[in-house]
Amino acid sequence: MSATPDDRTPVTGPFRISVDATPSGVALDMTHYLSTFVLAVAEAAVEDGPSLLDDLQNIADLGRSARHQGANSHATHERDEAVQDLLDELVDGGSVPVYGGQVLRLAEALRRAVAPRPVPSQREAGAA
Repeated sequence: MSATPDDRTPVTGPFRISVDATPSGVALDMTHYLSTFVLAVAEAAVEDGPSLLDDLQNIADLGRSARHQGANSHATHERDEAVQDLLDELVDGGSVPVYGGQVLRLAEALRRAVAPRPVPSQREAGAA
C-alpha cells in the first residue's frame, strides 16, 4: 500500500523515503526499508538460525580484522563480499528502488532541503 506523497516523503513505494533538512545537508529516513531488512533477518533466523548466526559471526570477525588491517586489506574485501552476499540473499542486494515520478519528487525534495534559507534578523527572532 502506497501513501500519498508529501513534501517530507516524496517516495511512497515500494519503500517510503523521507527527506529532512539538517544544518549540514539532509537526512534520508529509510526506516521502511530497514524494517523490511530486519524482518528478513528475523525470517532467516527462524528458517536456519545456526547458519545465519555463523554468517553474522564471520562478518563480525572479518570486521574486527579489517579494522586492524586497514581499508584495503584482504579482510576488508572479504567482509564486504560477505555482507553483500547476505544482502543479496535477504533483500535483493540492498538497493532501494525508486520509480517514475518519485525520482523527480525525491530530487526536488533534496533540492528544497539544501536550498539556502534566510537567517531571521534579531528583531524577527524576538530580540528587543
